[in-house]
Amino acid sequence: MKSLCIYCGSSPGATPAYAEGARSLAQAMVEQGIALVYGGGNVGLMGIIADEVMRLGGQATGVIPEALLNKELGHKGLTQLHIVKDMHERKAMMAELSDGFIAMPGGVGTLEELFEVFTWAQLGFHQKPIGLLNVDGFYDGLLQFIQHMVSQRFLKGEQAGLLMAEAQPEALLQRFRSFVPLHVPKWLDRTTI
Repeated sequence: MKSLCIYCGSSPGATPAYAEGARSLAQAMVEQGIALVYGGGNVGLMGIIADEVMRLGGQATGVIPEALLNKELGHKGLTQLHIVKDMHERKAMMAELSDGFIAMPGGVGTLEELFEVFTWAQLGFHQKPIGLLNVDGFYDGLLQFIQHMVSQRFLKGEQAGLLMAEAQPEALLQRFRSFVPLHVPKWLDRTTI
């Protein structure tokens, strides 16, 4: 695992625990020689994790659409900053540059990016690990809802298991290292419905 794509908020959130989680993840990644790939912003948790990776001597690559360069204050102190045409190009490049995906606390943009790569894994478009850094229980409600989708037969349990969740970065990275892709058909057999 050489690089991870981190999805996170362009806001620092309501509690200092989120910023601490970003710094802890940055430290764990740098200690393990894992480069950061992220949205390229210099604000919120995005800026915090990038700053910490760079401060610790790690590698950080940002990918930001031209239209967001000024809104998200494109980070000027990265190893590399790619300025792309639009969000589609941003997400495709981030996925291509990464060996796995982690969502930290964030808003609807973070969820949209997470669910896109989760869907891609479910459909077999990639076989990279996906995780939630569940800082301060931020994703507890989402994890409950995913289990509700399983109980209502809109998602197979094995597919739900593609989304790993841990409260501590080291535990999540350990699960990533031992990740084995599942080969589960997306569509349920009609006889089971």
